[in-house]
Amino acid sequence: MMWQGNALTNDGRSFEINSLQPSDDPNVLLAVSEARAALIEQVADLDDDFAELLLGEYGENFDAVPAVKLQEAVRRVTLARKGVPVLCGSSLKNKGVQPLLDAITAYLPAPNERNHDLVRWYKNDLCALAFKVVHDKQRGPLVFVRIYSGSMKAQSSVHNINRNETEKMSRLLLPFADQQIEIPSLSAGNIALTVGLKQTVTGDTIVSSKASAAAAIRRAQAEAESRSNSHSAALAGVEVPEPVFFCSIEPPTMAKQADLEHALNCLQREDPSLKVRIDPDSGQTVLCGMGELHIEIIHDRIKREYKIETHLGPLQVAYRETILQSATAKDLLDRILGEKRHVVSVELTVHPLKENSSASCDITFEEDVKAMLPADVREAVENGVQSAYLQGPVLGFPVQGVQTVIQNVRLESGTSAAMVSACVSRCMLKALKQAGGQVLEPVMALEVTVGEEHLSSVLADLSQRRGTICDIQSRQDNKILLADVPLAEMMGYSTVLRTLTSGNATFSLELSSYEPMNSQDQNILLNKMAGLT
Repeated sequence: MMWQGNALTNDGRSFEINSLQPSDDPNVLLAVSEARAALIEQVADLDDDFAELLLGEYGENFDAVPAVKLQEAVRRVTLARKGVPVLCGSSLKNKGVQPLLDAITAYLPAPNERNHDLVRWYKNDLCALAFKVVHDKQRGPLVFVRIYSGSMKAQSSVHNINRNETEKMSRLLLPFADQQIEIPSLSAGNIALTVGLKQTVTGDTIVSSKASAAAAIRRAQAEAESRSNSHSAALAGVEVPEPVFFCSIEPPTMAKQADLEHALNCLQREDPSLKVRIDPDSGQTVLCGMGELHIEIIHDRIKREYKIETHLGPLQVAYRETILQSATAKDLLDRILGEKRHVVSVELTVHPLKENSSASCDITFEEDVKAMLPADVREAVENGVQSAYLQGPVLGFPVQGVQTVIQNVRLESGTSAAMVSACVSRCMLKALKQAGGQVLEPVMALEVTVGEEHLSSVLADLSQRRGTICDIQSRQDNKILLADVPLAEMMGYSTVLRTLTSGNATFSLELSSYEPMNSQDQNILLNKMAGLT
């Protein structure tokens, strides 16, 4: 394929397809022949049917393999997720767009080739996934949905399973790059842009009605009567990891506070990995994100799209806390508010959970206590425990890996649920302090792609960052370095890595786990947080 002109004249639209002839450049013919033979061998290693075809008919001459047979084999490999077709192009001059679109049609699965059990249970009813949300100043939130079954119509009501809300969809648009064409309806397999869905966020499942979802669950249960697994009418959605960085954000003036809150609400709907919370002690608005670049982009978007000049506080690591041993505590709350007296006493025990359960916290009741307490009191007790889990005894970070056993709860008539929760929270804080707090720090799985000549300097730098080398692999002329490194040591790593390798290395980070800090590092952190260093 040959593209004509440049990006300014035809935007990559004009091109010619010419077959190679024996009279063409011998070097080009040889390179093409060798590349095609290598592709055929690689596909044959991944697809047994294609390998049998080669051995049976074309073992002596790979050039005689029909293009259609090779394309069918590449499609089978792609659908089986054994390989991924890679195409070349230039985004600068828009060259290579047409082969890419052809490859999408030729190699990727059609909707009826995706065997989603959930979609099959809906039959011809609507089932769609909201996978992206953008905010338009005139039209409000625009929700991109992929329709898996049934059809979607404008001016119709749809039910959001995740939010348990029924919403009216005012308009239905067909997105075409930056253009949107209004349409009356759209069928399965297409991507639609909806207007009017106020509650829907990324990862939600959209169906035609509650009855449709209930019918899908009944079909699933009837199909699997012999199995005891529970069924959900919702699609898998989007798995969002917990944020690992946070910082405060402030508007330039208090008059802009409402505008900033609106901007953050919009951005949270668009980006599920962004969390916003209010610090209970300082009252500050806190941004929680996946990394330095993530928070910088959010800050820049607030400035560009919402015209608010915000100030970010220092970036901090989202630590966690746990306990080292079991402890039991008692507490009594006796207060008079207005004309009512509130009296409640609580006794509970906290235990450290096993290491493999460290990402969760648990609440259990002694059998006699559970039978004695009304449902609203049990709920108040659980709320008190959960609120205590949000602020640990060492630095006030969320607690994980703790089991709480409620041993005794006694209250007088007229005591409010809020007082029960307050007493439980205070008792929890006593128990957690007695149990001995331990700070857990996020440890990241680091992958660095670097040339062999720079490997030693990268290894030396990681050793200074408390990194643990897991593996070093070879990939062509590069080395792939796999390591576990505390997130606190990775501040500004992209700049350092660029300097060490003259810009010839790339890296990726992913949260691996939360690990206990040793006593020396924990003391350094405590002094730093207290402003003593």
